[in-house]
Amino acid sequence: MFAVILALAAALLFGASTPASKSLLTGVHPVQLAGWLYLGAALGVVPMLRGGRPRLPSPHDRKNRARLAGSIVFGGVVGPVALLLGLKIASAAAVSLWLNLEIVATAALGYFVFKDHLGPRGWVAVAVVVLSGALLSAGEGAAGWTAGLLIAVACLCWGMDNHLTALIDGVTPAQTTFWKGVSAGSFNLILAGVLGAGWPGTGLVLMAVGVGVFSYGLSIALYVTSAQIMGATRAQLFFAAAPFFGAILSWWLLREDLEGIQAISGGLMLAALALLLWDQHAHEHTHEAMEHDHMHRHDDGHHDHHHPGLPATHRHSHRHRHGARTHSHAHWPDIHHRHAHAADGGGNEGEASV
Repeated sequence: MFAVILALAAALLFGASTPASKSLLTGVHPVQLAGWLYLGAALGVVPMLRGGRPRLPSPHDRKNRARLAGSIVFGGVVGPVALLLGLKIASAAAVSLWLNLEIVATAALGYFVFKDHLGPRGWVAVAVVVLSGALLSAGEGAAGWTAGLLIAVACLCWGMDNHLTALIDGVTPAQTTFWKGVSAGSFNLILAGVLGAGWPGTGLVLMAVGVGVFSYGLSIALYVTSAQIMGATRAQLFFAAAPFFGAILSWWLLREDLEGIQAISGGLMLAALALLLWDQHAHEHTHEAMEHDHMHRHDDGHHDHHHPGLPATHRHSHRHRHGARTHSHAHWPDIHHRHAHAADGGGNEGEASV
């Protein structure tokens, strides 16, 4: 339930970013706005950095460095630029609703590429989320093929980013968000300058950075923590509530009409979330010996090291080592359970976690 709360909080913060960004685009170039948003994201997670200093994965940890680099390129550069270019030519409401495509991209990449098992209830939840997005889109009107294609590209990039960040275990979620914000933000600002974007007023810059601090920085850190606990696909399904939160905020803050179809869609979204809570599976599986750093607690059956005076239920993060272990229990595809699962019994259900 802790991971669910984190994912929903991240969704609420990110849902608020679309109407906020739409208003900022009247005075800021889309690529430049992406830069300010991600620099704001980096600023937003500074208080969460362990020891107050940013840290990269070890130079010898090529796998996690590659994951972080991919996260920066897909999630920090290509994805947000495509989103804001689409938002420039389409309404905020239409773009918010199109962002439901991200769950489809995340689920497809998870199943076919990242060994993220999804059971029957999970696939039904995916279908319900897509149906919910389609219902919300009904009556909004087409914003154009160009805008739709740009949002689809953004969603595909964020689907890849979701899985890469969920697998990073060399640094904390806050560290990942910081480096993504600094790298992507700087690159986008330089690119905007090359494209001839003018410098916006100080007030617009401060507002853009402020949106980045909360809707990108804090939201990303909460989402990554959630994804590392319950897997990227499930975290993304809960995060898919962001468009619904965006619709509520638009109705409340912008005085847009709240239609009956939106209420129906919200009910379907809640039904999908309930299905996800039940979508666990159990089978015998083997964990290889490994050493990594991530958020954990000591009552989950995987972390048996001890800290004198620290309750087993306390969540904390530090580098630790796991010995090889084979066991069976109900689980989600978290950072310890990234294995393929043969539902028909024809495959190796004991395949090692990665």
